[in-house]
Formats: sequence, structure tokens, C-alpha cells
Amino acid sequence: MWGRADRAVKLLGRNIPSILRMTKGVDLKINRRLCIKPQEESQLQPRSRSPLRVPGHKPTDWEKRFLLWAGHFKKPEDIPETVSIETIRAAKTTLRVKFSYVMMALTILGCIVMVIKGKQAMKRHESLTSINLEKKAQWREEATQSASAKP
Repeated sequence: MWGRADRAVKLLGRNIPSILRMTKGVDLKINRRLCIKPQEESQLQPRSRSPLRVPGHKPTDWEKRFLLWAGHFKKPEDIPETVSIETIRAAKTTLRVKFSYVMMALTILGCIVMVIKGKQAMKRHESLTSINLEKKAQWREEATQSASAKP
């Protein structure tokens, strides 16, 4: 039975494109060499940091304020001398989100104030068109007075 299958594969091999024929002697199993690091390679790489060094970052004054405002620490005295960079990044991200919420609220508040002011102006029969017409009439009067005063 297997003999027939081998012969069928050989017969079909004539019709297979040349790229596939080149792989005739190659094992077609998936090669995952790039996905898995061998243990030998990871041990050979030198480490840039000494193992005794405490991982972290000494926060600046601004970063300490960010940590306080974001709520990571309650008082400035609570902030340790070194803080992980991930903690500082998380605090900055929290502040970005809070700042965007404040800006959204101020934008909505500004829109509401402008709508209220516009409705009050309509009650007083003020509009941009009437204000512009009044200004243009005043400019024409000034132009005619200056033209009559020149000769």
C-alpha cells in the first residue's frame, strides 16, 4: 500500500513547481529557532548592571510632584530615594488622563457659558450682524466728517 503512495508522490513531483522540488531533501517541519532562545546564548551575554545595584531611578523634584499628584504617595516624606521607572511612568500616565478629563470638563463648561451668553444677547436684541452694521455706519460718518474737514 505504501509503495503506491510513494509512486504517486514521485509522479506528482514532476508537476510540483521548481521551488518545492529544491526542498526535496530538506525536512519541512516548522523551524522555531528564532522563537526560542537557547540557554547557552543567554548565559554568554554580559550584564551591563551589577547584580548588587538596586533597580530604580532617583526621582527629580517634578517627578516627586507627579507621584504625589497621581496619588502614589500621600506625603513627600513617603517617597523613597529610588523609585522604579514603571512607577514614574504610571504616575505620568495617570496625570495625563486626569489632565485630559479636566480639559474636557473646561471645554464643556465653556460651551455652556457661551450658549447662555448668546441667549442673553438675543433677549437684548444684540447680534453680530447688528453690531457690525453699527460699526460700519460709525466709520462712514467719521470718513464723511474727515472728508468735509479737509478742503
